[in-house]
Amino acid sequence: MSNKEEFAQYVIEGNTFKRDSLLLGVAMLDGEPVEGAQVKIPLKTLNRHGLIAGATGTGKTKTLQVMAERLSLKGIPCLLMDLKGDLSGLAQPGENNDHIVWRQGAIGEEYNPGAMPIELLSISGEPGAKMRATVSEFGPVLFSKILDLNDTQSGVMAVVFKYCDDNNMPLVDLKDVKQTLKYVMEDGKKEFTSEYGFISPASIGAISRKIVEIEQQGADTFFGERSFEVKDLCRKAGDRGMISILRLTDIQDRPKLFSTFMLSLLAEVYNTFPEQGDKDEPELCIFIDEAHLVFKEASDALLEQIEAIIKLIRSKGVGVYFCTQDPTDIPDAVLGQLGLKVQHALRAFTAKDRKAIKKTAENYPISNFYNTDETLTSLGIGEAFITALNEKGIPTPLAATLLCAPKTRMDVLTKTEIKDIVNSSDIIRYYNEEIDKESAYEILTEKMKNAAEKAKVEEAKKEEERKSGGSRRRSSMKEKSFVEEMSKNTMVRQLGRTIVREITRGLLGILKK
Repeated sequence: MSNKEEFAQYVIEGNTFKRDSLLLGVAMLDGEPVEGAQVKIPLKTLNRHGLIAGATGTGKTKTLQVMAERLSLKGIPCLLMDLKGDLSGLAQPGENNDHIVWRQGAIGEEYNPGAMPIELLSISGEPGAKMRATVSEFGPVLFSKILDLNDTQSGVMAVVFKYCDDNNMPLVDLKDVKQTLKYVMEDGKKEFTSEYGFISPASIGAISRKIVEIEQQGADTFFGERSFEVKDLCRKAGDRGMISILRLTDIQDRPKLFSTFMLSLLAEVYNTFPEQGDKDEPELCIFIDEAHLVFKEASDALLEQIEAIIKLIRSKGVGVYFCTQDPTDIPDAVLGQLGLKVQHALRAFTAKDRKAIKKTAENYPISNFYNTDETLTSLGIGEAFITALNEKGIPTPLAATLLCAPKTRMDVLTKTEIKDIVNSSDIIRYYNEEIDKESAYEILTEKMKNAAEKAKVEEAKKEEERKSGGSRRRSSMKEKSFVEEMSKNTMVRQLGRTIVREITRGLLGILKK
């Protein structure tokens, strides 16, 4: 048996599964596709998460596109984070050409272009159904982690949430939180302190500054109503899974908002979805393009929360896939949880790059057919090393793979096409309706207004009392002055009469002599 035949048998045996699977491409040896050596992923282990990595321009996004298409065709819904805007092409069929014909022929599959059912979503100003969440839904622990608060400040937030719960004041958006903090430190300080204890003004100031920071990154548009129901990510269009595309092209420079959203979404999915057990296929697959943005600005507390959710969420039938340039962009604790690895080419321009490639190669199973670190630098566009988990949880053979071509358009949609998708949406009118129910902000504003008016009335009353009291005092003083004057005059007259009398008596005495 030749080396090529031995390799083909090795790959075929490692990619033969009892249950359904996704075809991703055909294995290559010495840069040439090997007939019949198809590379597949079992649907059963897609909830074990994955990584799509590689240098710029090597085809990562197209691999993500291929996986989303094939999941949709299997009836499995997906959520894609689209930061560059080039995943919307899933809504339109692709175009055939000679290279695609050759590629699909080498893989052993006909090329049948076609459009996929998609739903456009947004957390900013992009067209699509708005994905929002309320502050109350986050809870004090998660909200504190997002703000990167210390233990003391987190304790303050927990007390603030408790105060609002006890007084039926919903925390819907950030202005509710800010107004509550203001009330606690000003008008309601006495009331709050008597029930919940003293809160340092320094802690309130620090929390307020953290809120302003995430507001500047656009979080004020994310917090609010109507809250997005994650069950709407699991819809189907006939027998195909719905591909929900979250357009994030306008928040690439706001990683804090992206991290906040991702953590809240994963937490909501985990808390909402029922336990799935060991199912034959996932309930939902989430693809995070430019995944380094999730971890770039994340605090240690936030990273711990993400790591915990990634470890636990697979039991809910959800697979999470990170797409990034370098595997080192993903924390080791998360990287160790990823069952599927699709590694596109890496470039070695410097000694540091070569060391990084050697380190990356160590993350993959040892192969008798490849010098992994050398092959990583020689892979072409649309080629990648692939290893997954088989149905028993054992890594499949490492294979340099010629990947399938997307069935959909490998380009962005026009503005008209985007508008047509938005207009035909079943959920966009529901989620884009403006809602501003009475919440903590309105309740406390009214309370502070009433307190101010009451204080104004009391002040006016005191002023009136001061004025009337002054009038009485002035009248009393006038009366007193008059009496004193009269008394004074009487005394003068009496004294005058006495003196006159004495003088008269003296004169009379002299005359008598």
